[in-house]
Parts: sequence; structure tokens; C-alpha cells
Amino acid sequence: MSPRRRAAIVGVAESELGKTPHLTVLSQQAQASRAALAEAGLAPGDVDGLFTAGNWSWAPALTLAEYLGMQPDHLDGTNIGGSSFEAHVGHATAAIEAGLIDVALITYGSTQRSDRARGRPRPATLTEQYEQPFGLPQPVGAYALAAARYLHEYGVTSEELAEVAVSARQWAALNPRAYYRDPITVADVLASPLIAEPLHKLDCCLVTDGGGAVVVAAEDRWPDVATRPVVVSGHAETTTHTSISQMPDLTVTGAARTGPLALRRAGVTHEDVDLLAVYDSFTITVLLTLESLGFCKPGEAGRFVAGGRTAPGGELPMNTNGGGLSYTHPGMYGIFLLIEATRQLRGDFREHPGRQVEGAELALVHGTGGVLSSTSTVVLSRS
Repeated sequence: MSPRRRAAIVGVAESELGKTPHLTVLSQQAQASRAALAEAGLAPGDVDGLFTAGNWSWAPALTLAEYLGMQPDHLDGTNIGGSSFEAHVGHATAAIEAGLIDVALITYGSTQRSDRARGRPRPATLTEQYEQPFGLPQPVGAYALAAARYLHEYGVTSEELAEVAVSARQWAALNPRAYYRDPITVADVLASPLIAEPLHKLDCCLVTDGGGAVVVAAEDRWPDVATRPVVVSGHAETTTHTSISQMPDLTVTGAARTGPLALRRAGVTHEDVDLLAVYDSFTITVLLTLESLGFCKPGEAGRFVAGGRTAPGGELPMNTNGGGLSYTHPGMYGIFLLIEATRQLRGDFREHPGRQVEGAELALVHGTGGVLSSTSTVVLSRS
């Protein structure tokens, strides 16, 4: 095994999505894993690196390995929230480049909608103990604080936030698997109930069940796979805080570090990006991320997404499956960003007018975890 082998995503799949009371977190992951490996033309015995995140076990990677009947040589249970899976891709790529593993399986599953887990109180940790007594709802309250600060500082409007949700729904209308597909307008977003001012219901992500899997393989295994490999060209990750009260600047996320670094490691620039897959837990998440990544200046993201720029037919397609706002969002969404970007770069939707981003060669995938706490950026390219 030679050092610095390239790594590529060679298989992706979801489990059943929406509301799945007949499935457990583990069975979701098994369902998605089998499908992703089958798509790649690989078998469970080919996997020597297992990566997962979730809060359903004290040792998620051990539990999952036993459930899948695997004894991998490399385990990674890194959990940094919704950006965990972009981090896993980076970690798997590093392990492949170092010659430690050949095939990595990255999985996630959640029954958040079926078990109504979103509304349950959670133990306060560190500085959160000083937030909870004041009734800050998590996570929406934290994002609402960031949104309020952002709107105040830059004079951005709720209408500009709503454009993100409208664009996402336009993409969802083209995706048969999207949870919500009916068209919405800016007026519809503003007319939906306030959840935590200034965020309305349609500014907030879905609460669904679902799981996903991504298979990453070393380049000397690419001749064995049944799909077109999508190369992992660059990666970076960071954290800035845990509790929202400790966020250094409510209008700047860690994407300001991970975005430029991942692009530099990939040897590309913003102008080379054909497709964006950006974590959209809330509409404010997207505006802050676009600015922090460097696609526009502070306070300009609202105008950046206006006029359908990121919608179907726009010059910079974003969240082309409908995103966490309209497609699915089972607790931690980051793995679905990777799945969609991979399919777009492979050209999987060529036979579906409007759904395929024509000529896409390079995608930037960006995950956000916690309450704007962690970020992880991955650059993917067609091999």
C-alpha cells in the first residue's frame, strides 16, 4: 500500500425516511449500509473502517459493528453534531491516505420523529447550566438569538431569510422522496407561526426519522466498484463553542476557517464550485454559512440568495434535494448532504429534467453541528 492514496465516495444510500416506527436506529443503519455497499458492488467483508455518530448507545461504533456482524480494523465514533459525517469523510480519507484502511463505511440513523425525542429536556453541560434556567429552548432558541443579532447588525429582513426556505421547497418539488413538496412563497413563510422570534415555523428544519450510509474507498479499489467514484479533494473541521452564549461572534461560524482551508487543500477556489450542499437546520444557518464560507460579504447573503440564485435553474444550485427544510432532517442531517452531492456529481438524475445540475464537476459540502458549534467542510469532485 503506497502512502497518500486518493479516496473517493463509491456508494451512498438512505434508509426509509419520514416516520418509521417499525424501524430502530440500528435497523435504519443496516438498511442504508446494505444498499450503499450493494450500489458500490462491495460486500460487508470489504469494510475495514466503520464510522458512526449518534446518542443511542454509550459506544455507538461497537454496538453497530456487532449488529452488522463486522470486526473492522478502524473505528471512529466522533460525534460533533450534524457535521459529524463530513468529519468522518475527512477522517476516513486520512486513514486511506495513510494506508490504514481500504474501505470505510459511514452510517447514521435516527427515530427522532417516532419517539418524539426533539422535545425532551436534556442534561445541562458546562455553560448550558446558565442558559436553561432562563427558558432558552434548544436548539431553536440558540439559532433565534443568532438570527436576531444578524438581522439587527446588518439590517437583513425576515423576507430575505424566507428566500432560503422557498428555494429549498422548489428543489423538494423535484424530489419524490422529499417530505414536503407543495410550493411555498415568502409570504407563506412569514405567515407561518413564530417558533422563536424571528424564526417562523417554515424557517425551521423538519423533524423526521431516517438513516443514511456512505462508502469511501481507496483508489486501488476503484476498479472493483460499480459506480463512478467521487473524489474527496479537500476537508477541514473545527469547533468554536458548545453553548450559544460562548459563541465568539453570533454572525460568524467556524466555516470561516474550514471553508477556505478545505478549498485550499483541494487546490480550488469559490469560482470552481458548481454545487453547494449546505446544512440548513434553519434559514439563518444558511445565510451565516454562505458568508463565513466566503461566497459573499457579511450581511450580503440575503441578497446573494435572492432572485432564485440557488434555486432550480439558478447560477449556484444549493441543497438540490430540498434540504433539511423540506426533504428530511432526522436529528443530524450532515450525511444526507454527502449523499445528494455524490449523486449530483455522478449525474444520477440525468433522466429527471430540472433535478440534475448539468455539468457539475465540483461540489462543496458543509456540515454544521450543535448550535452553530462545529463545522466541517468537504470538497468533492468527479474523478
